[in-house]
Amino acid sequence: MSLTNAHLTRENVMEFVSIRIITGDVARLVGFYERVIGVPASWANEDFAEIRTASATLAIGGTRTVPLFAPGSARPADNRSVILEFLVDDVDSVHQDLTGFVKDFVNEPTTMPWGNRALLFRDPDGNLVNFFTPVTPAAIEKFVR
Repeated sequence: MSLTNAHLTRENVMEFVSIRIITGDVARLVGFYERVIGVPASWANEDFAEIRTASATLAIGGTRTVPLFAPGSARPADNRSVILEFLVDDVDSVHQDLTGFVKDFVNEPTTMPWGNRALLFRDPDGNLVNFFTPVTPAAIEKFVR
């Protein structure tokens, strides 16, 4: 066991389960993601909802939840470094479905050098979202479900 993961034991294994977006308008952002992902949210209260997929959960919390962790530790609509990524069966079909709903497409479906066909857009808070479909044999093998 290396020094960098010595704290991980069979009893203490970390599992990535969710990412949380802090927003000033929980209902608006939840409605957006319910539509683009196609999964209904589970609401804990007006300040917190989760959209659960087979592999991870997208949590959406309001600004009133931030002080519960540490006041000022997160700001809504301030992300310029993280991209939420979702594997989809047919990115071109998804693009057609979202045209007219998504207001800010960053690119049209584009085949990337690493073998994924990708569609990049922004949610109403400006967060980047990437829907992608593996199209080359190596990319397809990497994401076999």
